[in-house]
Amino acid sequence: MEELVREIGIILQEQNERETILALIGFALFVFFILIFLKIRDYKLLRTVTKLNRGTRSERKLVLTLLKYRIPAQTIFHDLYVKKSNNKYSQIDLAVATKVGIIVFEVKDFSGWIYGTGYKPQWTKVLAYGKKKYQFYNPILQNDKHIQDLRKQLYQFKNIPFYSVIVFYGDCELKDINFVPKGTFIAKSDKVLKAVKTIMKNNEPAPYTNKHEVVRVLKEAVNNGESAKTHAKHVEDINDMMGKERIFD
Repeated sequence: MEELVREIGIILQEQNERETILALIGFALFVFFILIFLKIRDYKLLRTVTKLNRGTRSERKLVLTLLKYRIPAQTIFHDLYVKKSNNKYSQIDLAVATKVGIIVFEVKDFSGWIYGTGYKPQWTKVLAYGKKKYQFYNPILQNDKHIQDLRKQLYQFKNIPFYSVIVFYGDCELKDINFVPKGTFIAKSDKVLKAVKTIMKNNEPAPYTNKHEVVRVLKEAVNNGESAKTHAKHVEDINDMMGKERIFD
């Protein structure tokens, strides 16, 4: 009798284990399909603004963040190539036409500690707890130049407010950033909406004279980026500006 009870106990235990395994498999499949659904939904949402191969992954993440914040897709412009008077291009990561003006985003992917002063040309990122230091061009000045180039595209832009937002993605910490100019905002990726909300809340409506003209110019800059020839020329111009091929050591 005791042996029979023991066998029944073993059978029940094995049955419970099988049911537990099946339940875990079912739950894993449920989570998997939910993740697939969310990924497909994000892809569809992203395509209302840009292509999946335009810009960087972080730029596309920012586009999604803005869309999920209910910023209209038709007001978001990604990966713009603004043609300058010298036939060179100024590449802008992201621009959003809002009721208070144009928000121009510069997206950075960095790790480490970030140090910078608003008016100094070079900023510093520090890795390995201070053992390695690297200089990079001040993103505030970089985006200011983008805004200057964009302002020249339309006469009405002279009277439209422009706001500069520098967004840092990656495993970085804004250790010491100072002298940030008025109208400029620095944010980690998880705080970028706070910057957008501040801009929208604290400023008066912009004096647009022709919104269709604004959209046309911004769309044209996005379309410029579709050309492989434009991309190649932009890279060539940057390399020529850096002048590394003229250094012999």
